[in-house]
Amino acid sequence: MKKFTFLFLLAFSAIGFTANAQIQRGNVLVGGDIAGLNFGLNSPNVFNVNISPKAAWFVEDNVALGAAVNLGLQTAKGHGTTTTYGVDALGRYYTGNDVSVLKHGRFFGEGTVGVGGVNISDGGGNTNGLDFSFGPGFAYFITPNIGLETLLKYNGVVGFGSQTYQNNLGLTFGFQIYLPGKSTANKVKSDMK
Repeated sequence: MKKFTFLFLLAFSAIGFTANAQIQRGNVLVGGDIAGLNFGLNSPNVFNVNISPKAAWFVEDNVALGAAVNLGLQTAKGHGTTTTYGVDALGRYYTGNDVSVLKHGRFFGEGTVGVGGVNISDGGGNTNGLDFSFGPGFAYFITPNIGLETLLKYNGVVGFGSQTYQNNLGLTFGFQIYLPGKSTANKVKSDMK
């Protein structure tokens, strides 16, 4: 019964957090982004999807460090296939206070750096090496612990292959869950005593 009461109080206390509480030191961000989801119905029947799961820990208030994985596929009948991949270190900085127009929103900047590549079949350019990206984003908290995000990022890959550099500008939409850290759980536990 104590475990159930603890979980109930933890969930209830999470409801009381403002947008500031999610981005405090010790909390965890888990989620992902989706970009370019496209199912072509007309010729040449293009299929395109990019996903980027990510996880980060808030090392300071408003500052999160973690990792992201990028996976992408674009294919069109008779036009080859483009695959993208990346395994990156992730950094995020949330700025300002809650946006007054959208009471539960917060602007942030995100940057990544790691290993990745873009490979195009049928004689297209291939680049594999240093993968990096950066750009601004906006998180809107639909509940105290769930954020919907949009992010405009410049993506680049520099390295080896038939092309030494490839880049693009992408708009992604994401879904993130902000979990309370150990210190928050310990506070709720001590309040129960």
